[in-house]
Formats: sequence, structure tokens, C-alpha cells
Amino acid sequence: MKFIVSSSYLQKNLQLIGGVINNNNTLPILDNFLFELSGNTLKVSASDMETTIITNLEVESGEDGNTALPAKLVLDTLKTFPEQPLTFHAEDQKMTISHDKGKSEIACASADEFPKAVSLEDPSKTVVMGDTLATAINKTLFATGNDDLRPVMSGVFFQFNNESLTFVATDAHKLVRYRREDLKADQTAEFIMPKKPLNLLKSMLMGNESEVDIEYNDSNAQFSFENTTVICRLIDGKYPNYEAVIPKENPNRLTISRTQFLNSVRRVSIFSNKTTHQIRLKMAGAELNISAEDLDFSNKADERLTCDYQGDDMQIGFNSRFLIEMLNNLNCEEVSLEMSLPNRAGILTPLDGLDDGEQVTMLVMPVMLNQ
Repeated sequence: MKFIVSSSYLQKNLQLIGGVINNNNTLPILDNFLFELSGNTLKVSASDMETTIITNLEVESGEDGNTALPAKLVLDTLKTFPEQPLTFHAEDQKMTISHDKGKSEIACASADEFPKAVSLEDPSKTVVMGDTLATAINKTLFATGNDDLRPVMSGVFFQFNNESLTFVATDAHKLVRYRREDLKADQTAEFIMPKKPLNLLKSMLMGNESEVDIEYNDSNAQFSFENTTVICRLIDGKYPNYEAVIPKENPNRLTISRTQFLNSVRRVSIFSNKTTHQIRLKMAGAELNISAEDLDFSNKADERLTCDYQGDDMQIGFNSRFLIEMLNNLNCEEVSLEMSLPNRAGILTPLDGLDDGEQVTMLVMPVMLNQ
């Protein structure tokens, strides 16, 4: 097989799909890119067995053929070239890359050893804009868990119906629900997407305004956009009933500038206990007092902020790291924190900066205050 392709075009596309390759694969063939040439189209695949990414590139050729090339070696080679045409020629388990200054040879592996990508039988289908999907992933991914004993919480829960598309993530300490009521699916569906393919999709789709076709069945999901396809195995299991943990009655409501609140929590949290990261919020009238204390080292800090607070005077404790993560993940001027009791979850919502039909609800569990 022989083809000519631009060095920077090939490098950009291989880097995009190369993110799926693990550093230590159990199967040596997974360290390779699979090249499949058919006329002027070069199909390149990369896989870690759970997730496969395929991209189609336009090249100059009139031949057919296939081979597998070591991913790291190919990428390291391409990084060294300025923009120029490269000629690839595979023969006798060897790929020769020729350019204006010389040539290099890479040993190939057999394409037959490369695992075949899963084809989805009888899938359901939904279409979402790329940047919308990237936003949904970005808003939820940070709240997923890392507990191997509860694998369902290590992914993002996709819930599609004919009223809205909902994306949920939780690690049992915090929960994020991102909903689009301006988008809907023809069929009701629920599935749990693993973290790794979502991270890859997020980086590919940020700022991308093309349509993404999402196809899914009970075990796999496929995302297709422009010249790229991502196929991944879903997490098996039933997602917890997240609606049940979101408190409905929250009479105490704090409204405050997000930036002020975030900066204050950041400063005060430096003085909190290094194990619990506990900070105390004390609300009374139009004043919010944020404090932290580390009894082991006799360190403490407190700050006062003006706010709009409706409700009974109360004190509540939170893990500062969770609050910081959530406030960082919002891009609004003002936030609202709704609470019922010091031992019930607080609900954080943005008050502006959202599109029509876009909803973000963040829930954070309190920590017991040592009086």
C-alpha cells in the first residue's frame, strides 16, 4: 500500500485518536494504530478494547491495503516534521516514510491481529450539537466517583426521553444534574458512560458546532461526528435513584456573588483541617460568615460577606474542596444555595449565564460540625 499525506494533517488526527491508547497494554497489538487504505480514504483506528476511535482521512492514493504501525513511534516521528507532504509505502512488514530530506523505516504488525470494532445491532439514535454535548460532559464529569466497588458511580448517567436530555454524575458526596429541556430524544433511554471516552469526547468536541449522532443499545454507545467515530462499552448496572436524594423543600436560601463566595472559601479553606477540609457557613440576616479551624495546629480563619439570605439563622458545615469544585465549574455572576437543615444536602444553582432550556443543579452533602 502507498499513499501521500500532509504531515501536520496526519499528526493532528493521530494525536486526537491516540489518547485512547493505554501506556501499558496487555495485548501488544493495542500499542499500534490500524491503517486501512481504500482508494483516497485512509481509515485509522486506535483501541484499548473498551473504547475504539476511528477517523477517516483524505490522502492521495489509488491503492487498497492495511497494516498496523506503532503509535508512539509514528507520533514522535511526525512531531519532528515541518508542514510537508510525506509518502508512506508499506511492503514486506515494513513501512517506509519518505520526505524531501530522506526516509525512515518502521516495522509493521499484521492488521489481522487488531481487534475488530463493535458494530451496534438495532441501536436507538439521538442527535446533539457537538458543543452542547461537550458542555454537558464538562459540567458533570468532575462529580463522578473513583470507587471500584461502585462502578456505576464512576461514569456519567445519560437519561434521554421525549421531554429532555439529562446528564447526571455523583460520588455520594456531591451530585450534578445537567438538563437540556430544549433537546429531546424519540425514544426513552438510560445508560452509563465511562469516564475515559467522555474525557476524549470532551476534548474533541469543545467549540465544535457539528452534529453528533449518538447511537446506543444495552451494552455499547457510538458517537459519530465529521470524520470521527467513537465506540465504547457502557458501564453495566443500575444507576442510583438520584431524584430521591435531591431535597424538595428548602426554605433557607442564600444568594451571593459566585466569585466573591469562591475566593472567600478558597482563602478560608487553607486554614481547615487537612483531613476533613471542613468549613463552617453561618448565615444571619444579610451576612454570611465563613470560618475554618485546624485544632491540631491551632490555625483558624474567618471572613464576612454581604449576601441576600432568606430564612432562619443557621450554621452548616461543608467539605471546602467540593464547594470549590462546584463553584469553579459554574460560569455565572450569582449563585443560590438552598438548604433545609444542617444535616441535609445543600443545593447550588446558577442564577444567570444559562441558555434557554438549560438547567444545572448541584447538590453537596454537609459534614457534621464539631461544636
